[in-house]
Amino acid sequence: DCHDTAGRKDRCVTGAIYNYTMQLMTYKSSASVQKYNLTEALLFLSHFLGDVHQPLHVGFLGDEGGNTITVRWYRRKTNLHHVWDNMIIESAMKTFYNSDLEVMIQAIQRNITDDWSSDISLWENCSSASRVCPDPYASESIRLACKYAYRNATPGSTLSDLRIQILYKN
Repeated sequence: DCHDTAGRKDRCVTGAIYNYTMQLMTYKSSASVQKYNLTEALLFLSHFLGDVHQPLHVGFLGDEGGNTITVRWYRRKTNLHHVWDNMIIESAMKTFYNSDLEVMIQAIQRNITDDWSSDISLWENCSSASRVCPDPYASESIRLACKYAYRNATPGSTLSDLRIQILYKN
């Protein structure tokens, strides 16, 4: 389901991940006619790997990934996408990490090395012979978008820390 509003194929975050990974992998290949800017490819790949893990970046075209759904985060008027890009993180920083970025970074590092390290085999498992397979990440993100991000997020609704508690306790 990777297309833009005009229906052009591979115009989504997973298509971008595949594109920039292929640029990096084929750069030195003698069969590669086109040479790419490796720095640019690596920067975009890093950016899109982050994007595919933000549920609304693989959200619905009709609402532009939550950008057209106006909500309130407590009293502040914003859109659903901004809540998930910034406001949940900012609230979690205050609620769980006493506004200390270093403490939050250490907690994330512990999650990666302790809690999530058993998932490495799943991250490396492509269903095809391809060495690039971002689709499972996108599928997980859209499931989370439907389960958490879009849930009760109707235009004009007020959202709260309940979403943070659900996310950070799981």
